[in-house]
Amino acid sequence: MKKVYILLACLWAITTQAQDFGSPAMRKLQMAEYAITNLYVDKVDEDKMVEEAIIKMLAQLDPHSTYSDAEEVKKMNEPLQGNFEGIGVQFQMIEDTLLVVQPVSNGPSEKVGILAGDRIIAVNDSAIAGVKMSTEDIMKRLRGPKDSKVDLTIVRRGVKDPLVFTVKRDKIPILSLDASYMIQPKIGYIRINRFGATTAEEFKKAMKDLQKQGMEDLVLDLQGNGGGYLNAAIDLANEFLGQKELIVYTEGRAAQRSEFFAKGNGEFRNGRLVVLVDEYTASASEIVSGAIQDWDRGIIVGRRSFGKGLVQRPVELPDGSMIRLTIARYYTPSGRCIQKPYDSETDYNKDLIDRFNHGELMNADSIHFPDSLKVQTKKLKRTVYGGGGIMPDYFVPIDTTLFTDYHRNLVAKGVVIKYVMKYIENQRKELANKYKNFDEFNKKFVISDDMLSALREMGEKEGVKFDEQQYEKSLPLIKIQLKALLARDIWDMNEYFQIMNTTNESVQKALEILNSKEFKEKLK
Repeated sequence: MKKVYILLACLWAITTQAQDFGSPAMRKLQMAEYAITNLYVDKVDEDKMVEEAIIKMLAQLDPHSTYSDAEEVKKMNEPLQGNFEGIGVQFQMIEDTLLVVQPVSNGPSEKVGILAGDRIIAVNDSAIAGVKMSTEDIMKRLRGPKDSKVDLTIVRRGVKDPLVFTVKRDKIPILSLDASYMIQPKIGYIRINRFGATTAEEFKKAMKDLQKQGMEDLVLDLQGNGGGYLNAAIDLANEFLGQKELIVYTEGRAAQRSEFFAKGNGEFRNGRLVVLVDEYTASASEIVSGAIQDWDRGIIVGRRSFGKGLVQRPVELPDGSMIRLTIARYYTPSGRCIQKPYDSETDYNKDLIDRFNHGELMNADSIHFPDSLKVQTKKLKRTVYGGGGIMPDYFVPIDTTLFTDYHRNLVAKGVVIKYVMKYIENQRKELANKYKNFDEFNKKFVISDDMLSALREMGEKEGVKFDEQQYEKSLPLIKIQLKALLARDIWDMNEYFQIMNTTNESVQKALEILNSKEFKEKLK
């Protein structure tokens, strides 16, 4: 009888606790959690149970409503906020050792004298080389609050004894722009990898530099750009559009329609513009490309973009974790919904694979839109299509002619990267003496047969069986990747893309369009 009284008292307590907790559904949920925590036969991890309940609730909604714990929130925010606090080096793990690819220009490591090619073997008193430490654990040791100090033990080629540097940590910028350069006389090229807090500022600086070099027309590369902040997309679109031209609007069940307009003070409102997109271009990138297409401001080149047009509102929870809850959809100025259908989660996650299998990535004729998805652009009344993603004006098929299993395995096992790092380590001084600048390197440097032989040998050691037929098929791609990676490690990403873009079909199509007599006036 005593047990019955205890049980009734517990149930009464649960009911009392839940009385003022909102809707019946919410009271029900709280009562269930309270009952499990207090009455279940074994001790339960209440925090874990609640987390998993939140995750399962969000899974019933859409693919982009998600839960992140406190540590995940911090990692997720860093790339978009534009900086983190650390020692300021680009590095690569080679044979269980951290090899410095490049110190960040004017960053903490460069200031104390750390050089490209240095190997960091210890952080404070902890060895990080030869101990099978994960990259994440190493980064935890290297990063830390601004102005805190860390001792790094360095092994440098040509120096007998290890060197010890004391580095004062600082804010390290994370740039949104991968590259900006004059790709042809009067034509500039800018590639943006994400839309973060500093994207618009970086773009303006790059654009002004290119304009000083004579840029009149621009290729804006958003291939592979997965998006980011809405405000960053609006600020970038503002650079191209006229005053009061609608950039994007959002609308949802509980969220009233919100419209975002260009201010008309952008600094590239008149030059000809080509925007590059592909199947990985998403979210904020689709806002920019959709607005440019709808206002007939430029030409979109590439393949249909991803189709991520859901607006997430961050809901911060007391322990630093966060729910990103979808509250609205993005619509282009002509009223196209950017978001692709997500009725079936399986189909949604398989969408890119299905596009490939259906031939959409190789042939524009395989893409069919019903008449109901046709809309007209705002100025020239051209037909464009809704239904999710941004369909380009000029389709460029994905190039699969050079890809083979042998090449994929070389890349997947890190052989290409490892080979480049070893080559740079052994030849850095010789390369610096022979090639005084990138232009000289780009014109004269050739991947030799000895280099290719060493790459194949390294591949065999890493378990990548040599296949002569596949090797010969992928050889042009292997050569261009090796040269581009060498340029990246000697200089930076800007030089990497200058080499890789010579084989990028979408970039070459953009140049063809800009150089075509038919479009000399049409794009102005």
